[in-house]
Amino acid sequence: MDLQYNAEERAFQEEVREWLNANLPQHIRENSRKAHSYVPRQDLIEWHKIVHAKGWVAPGWPVEYGGTGWSVAQKFIYDEEYQAAGAPRLSPFGLSMCGPVIYTFGSQEQKDHYLPRILACDDMWCQGYSEPGSGSDLASLSTRAVRDGDHYIVNGHKIWTSHAHHADMMFCLVRTDPSAKPQAGISFLLIDMTTPGITVKPIISIDGNHYLNEVFLDGVKVPVENRVGEENKGWTYAKFLLGHERTGIAGVSKSKEKVRRLKQMAAAERDDGGRLLDDDGFRRQISDIEVDLHALEITNLRMMAEMSAGRPPGPESSTLKISGSTIEQGLNELMVVALGYYAAPYGASQRNPDSNEPPVGPEHSMGIVQEHLLRRAATIYGGSNEIQKNVIAKAVLEL
Repeated sequence: MDLQYNAEERAFQEEVREWLNANLPQHIRENSRKAHSYVPRQDLIEWHKIVHAKGWVAPGWPVEYGGTGWSVAQKFIYDEEYQAAGAPRLSPFGLSMCGPVIYTFGSQEQKDHYLPRILACDDMWCQGYSEPGSGSDLASLSTRAVRDGDHYIVNGHKIWTSHAHHADMMFCLVRTDPSAKPQAGISFLLIDMTTPGITVKPIISIDGNHYLNEVFLDGVKVPVENRVGEENKGWTYAKFLLGHERTGIAGVSKSKEKVRRLKQMAAAERDDGGRLLDDDGFRRQISDIEVDLHALEITNLRMMAEMSAGRPPGPESSTLKISGSTIEQGLNELMVVALGYYAAPYGASQRNPDSNEPPVGPEHSMGIVQEHLLRRAATIYGGSNEIQKNVIAKAVLEL
């Protein structure tokens, strides 16, 4: 594998860098830098539409559905430059999860209607997967959909639904055949969040912000035409989607940018009269994570090459999820260590870029504790790492 950029790729890198610097609004850049994961909805929509107008909003999609046609190297370069510019992550639920399911398994009518709206951010999406009794064991879900003429009547309870309070649409797993074995009786529905019978209740995360929700479905009528693919085949589509989700959770470029920021912080913070970055023990901890991150990067590039060749991510994508989430948590912990006493005060200015309270501590302390607290869940969401190890043992190693 040649990891050196050729002249054409270096030119592309410069093009991406210049465009991001020229077009990322300063207020969005600042909000993203200060609060990491908490970026106001209006900022995300504004930035999404700017990227969409450039034609770069869905690099991973096939060209016929609005993708860029970039090579693996170009996608990698774009992701790195995107993170380095301080741009906020676009919502993955439409672009990286539901969109690929629709263009792979959906009807022509679904493709024609939903894909342009996802690309243009005319619809915000959320994921109706987990339930109070069905998390990593997703096949045990009990939300029920009963066919009634041209509609399904859906009753059930979803939980940990990220940004459901902002969403226009939800892609949802429902049980349509309770007599079949768990994986064989599930269907994949697209549900309008304004449909009567849907109630969204907030869950406040440990960092003090509102990302997560419970979603209650009480007699919700969903047109049969909103079912993706065949009835009772939803588990197949769900596994396909989870492969894309777990590939995205690897977050290689994001973690590389965190390494850069961590080194800047350690160079500014003092330790025993010198710089924290000069402490052998602290440098060794950074180096250990960098080695793991480099290995993950190579594995991720191999996976991207497979996807570019038309092969969807399989069970081996679980390795990316395990390593990516573990590396992310390790970096967040080192950032908190680097802050020392400045990590202790955690008020509104640390959580919310809209706050008018002055920050406590140096500028580089903004958003660090928030990110650390929120991403303690990284080894759980997308399928807990323990479950991912079972997937690898069974489906990859055939143990």
